[in-house]
Amino acid sequence: MQSNITSLKIYGLSEYDVIKEVILCSPEYMRIDEIINLTQRKYAKENICSELAVKQHSHLIQILQENDIKVHLLSLQEDLPEQVFTRDIGFVIGRRFFVSNLKERIRLGETKILKEWLNDRHFDFVELQAGCIEGGDVIVDKDLIWLGLSDRTSESVINELADRCPGYTIQPVAFDPDFLHFDCTFNVISEFDALIYRNAFKREELLRLSNYYNLIEISKEEQFTLGTNVLSIGQGKIISSPQNKQINKKLAQLGYHVINVDISEILKSGGAFRCITLPIVKDYSIVKSNKLLKSPG
Repeated sequence: MQSNITSLKIYGLSEYDVIKEVILCSPEYMRIDEIINLTQRKYAKENICSELAVKQHSHLIQILQENDIKVHLLSLQEDLPEQVFTRDIGFVIGRRFFVSNLKERIRLGETKILKEWLNDRHFDFVELQAGCIEGGDVIVDKDLIWLGLSDRTSESVINELADRCPGYTIQPVAFDPDFLHFDCTFNVISEFDALIYRNAFKREELLRLSNYYNLIEISKEEQFTLGTNVLSIGQGKIISSPQNKQINKKLAQLGYHVINVDISEILKSGGAFRCITLPIVKDYSIVKSNKLLKSPG
């Protein structure tokens, strides 16, 4: 049976390549049931207006489609309030699709739905068995895999991931356990630049990351509104929250095209654009970096 993925096989090279196809899930049943981060603690009492969250999510879908990105929506299940965060449940490295090994049993139904979606389209996938791993802790930049060691991704998975990804170098990175996922504190946006919340890292980790990238710092206030958790859609275009004025200004000054999309209702649960998108096809035929973006120094 032929799949309905449009033009390319599953393929992912870096965080900043041109996205062609992505998996999303509507926040129709989104709510804060069990507090898992500082953001949810702040908004637990008022909780989430699912109607507004769906409206904002639909606007994001419109923006993606306007940028020639095909959007696939997973089926909904009422007892899975975290389904909107599709980045957690899988990730792509090269031509290989990995289904995450989620730590929280309450979320296992999400990976079940993803596997059914993949099986229906006859796509092979890999499940790592050595430990927990979630997509929010996996950041790929060509032959480098940055792996955030969090409460949701364990060090025990490193060797198995390395065996599954020959030709890649895995760079484990420790960060403050107060933050749920690596991409809430760090995000690569080009071959030269990365966003970072400095306070989440020890000095030695900052030095190591600075050997690879020009680190663009996020303030404490804009980390709370997930300033690092932007979505790079390719050719210097970055989807970001209008609330994060400081970082958006910095990005524009560096030559990036910032596309502002309001997902303030979804942000109440502690996730933003990278968290709620799972790219599955990227166009590696397009030049990897925008010519406007210069190597620092």
